[in-house]
Amino acid sequence: MIAINTFLAAYLLIFLISSVTDIIIALINGVHLRRHGSSIPPGFEGIIDAEKLGKINDYTIDKNRLYVVRTIAGKIVFLFIIFSGMLPWLSEILKGTHLIWAGLIFFTVPGLATALVDLPFDFYHIFSIEQRYGFNTRTIKTWITDLLKSLIITAILGVILLSALLVMVGYMGDSWWIWAWLVFSLFQILISFLYPSVIAPIFNKFTPIKDNELDNSISRLAHREGINVKGIFKMDAAKRSRHTNAYFSGLGKSKRIVLYDTLLESHTNEEILAVLAHEIGHLKKGHIRKHLIINCIASLIFFFLASRMVSWDYLYQSFGFSSTPFYAGLFLIAIVWQPVGYLLSPFSMAISRKFEVEADSHVYSAIKTTKPLISALKKMALDNLSNLHPHPLYVKFNYSHPPLLERIKTLEKIGSSG
Repeated sequence: MIAINTFLAAYLLIFLISSVTDIIIALINGVHLRRHGSSIPPGFEGIIDAEKLGKINDYTIDKNRLYVVRTIAGKIVFLFIIFSGMLPWLSEILKGTHLIWAGLIFFTVPGLATALVDLPFDFYHIFSIEQRYGFNTRTIKTWITDLLKSLIITAILGVILLSALLVMVGYMGDSWWIWAWLVFSLFQILISFLYPSVIAPIFNKFTPIKDNELDNSISRLAHREGINVKGIFKMDAAKRSRHTNAYFSGLGKSKRIVLYDTLLESHTNEEILAVLAHEIGHLKKGHIRKHLIINCIASLIFFFLASRMVSWDYLYQSFGFSSTPFYAGLFLIAIVWQPVGYLLSPFSMAISRKFEVEADSHVYSAIKTTKPLISALKKMALDNLSNLHPHPLYVKFNYSHPPLLERIKTLEKIGSSG
């Protein structure tokens, strides 16, 4: 066990505050649902009955309970890794190893440990909760195959990015943080390009949609909005889950449109067009670009602070290190930032919800009505058993979209005033 000094005590306090806050908010959300979840929301009369509402509430509570247990287990393992002296011990073993290999091993060991602890929870979520509520369609073989694919892809991308970062710190002098920020930013953009055409097809099959009427309607909508569609594809989401979704992918003016096969089965063409009109709203309002800019600014600040902290001896001493290997410093800076980042998450979530409202407002401009989107949102909520009564505090920390009833109310107002 490592000794606790002032800095470590302060970090532990912030860590516990963020962790306890996260758990308490989740518990509050569950209590709130039990108190208010029995009432059918306005606009859902005739669409949902008491049995369906009860199923939605049970699903939310079961997921909430698992999240709390999963979070507590993860935090305990993390604290063990930090306070057991495992990290200083590992750095001593890696002395004399090339900095790239040492850094990769140092980051991999605790990463694998936490991932292994999380595996049983992931299995339980998919094969117990998702199975019980009729969502899971994957087999254990598919689950294992997906895990192996994810592990390989994460390893490849992680090795590339982390190796580049370690080279920057080791050989670029005091200006390393600027180069690291540039590489990190370019890497994010590169992944945005590679994901739809290289990474996503590793997990799912994408085929052109066969509904010519829908294909033509989407093409006309995209043309009116000035978007060059490279392809309209159906994704075999039902191979793994019955959840529904749709999205645009690709940067620049050329876009791929991806529709879950589950969405195509449960929604009308008008509803699908409305969902895509919402996604077009994100493009027209420049939300993807704004998100990239915000992320770039945040990462620039992070790398600047990291450049000041990585040579701070007190940081290493606080976590039990007798030497100051900079790869360990980068790891320590990352874990110091994590609880602070969580406490700041309401700001990023508020920005995201604002963007969603703007995208919703664009729907009326694109298709001259908001009714199909309202209908689609209601169907998606029922199909996905979405919580219709989230606690406002839970929304602030966890919702990148406004709560469903709030979105519907806004859309109705836009439709009536338009």
